[in-house]
Amino acid sequence: MARRFPGAVYSRGTEPDPRISLANERTFLSWIRTALALVAAGVALEALDLPIAPGLRFAAAILFVVLGLIAAAFSWVSWARTELAMRLGSVLPGPSLSVIIAAGVVVAIALVGVGLLI
Repeated sequence: MARRFPGAVYSRGTEPDPRISLANERTFLSWIRTALALVAAGVALEALDLPIAPGLRFAAAILFVVLGLIAAAFSWVSWARTELAMRLGSVLPGPSLSVIIAAGVVVAIALVGVGLLI
């Protein structure tokens, strides 16, 4: 059998149902899409001439970009943890950083909202 990356995941346990494994991959890709959208939101805030207080606009832009980076890293870790759990027949892990990302998005949107009012 050919070696697969990452070996720490694929070298353990048994192959799960391909449909479940592919669903895990789709979830990974949706997190990547979310990460790209967050980064795009941050870039757009700084690239466009919007009537938002400059300091709050910059803070929101940085927060969106950082959240995008976190979401991208989280997507990989989450995919690997879930795939390994399926291969080992153990309980699937819960979403560990979803609450932090959601809270960060709320804060960034609040910054933009307040920046529009000032």
